[in-house]
Amino acid sequence: MAAEIERKFLVNGDAWRADVDRSMVVRQGYFGGTERASIRVRVSDDRAWLNIKSATLGISRQEYEYEIPLDDAEEMLAGLCQGPLIEKTRHYVRYAGHLWEIDEFFGDNAGLVVAELELSDADEPFQSPGWLGAEVSDDPRYYNVRLAQHPYREWS
Repeated sequence: MAAEIERKFLVNGDAWRADVDRSMVVRQGYFGGTERASIRVRVSDDRAWLNIKSATLGISRQEYEYEIPLDDAEEMLAGLCQGPLIEKTRHYVRYAGHLWEIDEFFGDNAGLVVAELELSDADEPFQSPGWLGAEVSDDPRYYNVRLAQHPYREWS
């Protein structure tokens, strides 16, 4: 079984930008998933993936990801995905031995910036950078699948 252990945080300010190693634009869309899993297609640069992730709360979830042909992914995004697409730039920042993924959202989720940290163990220690805000790992509103259903711009 494939597992993802990931913690998610809000980001304070722009200090992280000075340490960005690289960035990539990401577009992803969700199919009509189930109560047990979300299914998405993601395109970044000239590559595409199909991803299935368990719909459980918390920092540990089952995840399966498969590379697919780019043309197929573009067709899926255009004709099969529900709700608005997730549009974001993913920035990679190294800090104290860990690689942080900082997602800067656009489109219907403009204004939202979230940092994610994948860990090898749920209890793995890490140092928090000064730009790290509140943890939102257990708040389903910040899951990308939920942002596609209830975009950040609609929050009150």
